[in-house]
Amino acid sequence: MLSKSQARAFFLGGTVVTFLIFIGLTVYSMAPSNDQTNHLKINEQVIKGKHLWETNNCMGCHTILGEGGYYAPELTKVIERRGGPMVKAILQSPVPWGPNGRKMVAYEMSDQDAEAVVAYLEWIGGIDLNGFDRIVSPLAKEKSKN
Repeated sequence: MLSKSQARAFFLGGTVVTFLIFIGLTVYSMAPSNDQTNHLKINEQVIKGKHLWETNNCMGCHTILGEGGYYAPELTKVIERRGGPMVKAILQSPVPWGPNGRKMVAYEMSDQDAEAVVAYLEWIGGIDLNGFDRIVSPLAKEKSKN
């Protein structure tokens, strides 16, 4: 059994070690060589696509990076899976697009707006996910088959 002074020393030593590990991991994760955000590839087209994504409430049905609604497919790597031309065609379709009994609103986007949303989805797909995409992609592919 520890005496009071030994318990205090154990607690303070553990706190200091944990704090130093936390500071070290923070410095490591903030290093420019560890940047995974893909922020250097943000351009006006990507910003416009993000704005369209938000104003059309796409996240109400779709998810990106695991965030959003679960009614419609995950779109983090949709350009990789389906290709930009197909996504653009769906966004410009005059009729609601509805595979598997679910229907997506017919947005009838202009060419520029559809290209901006595709650019945004391409940018999202370029984010380094630390291998998470290897887990999500097979599930998304399997789900899209059904």
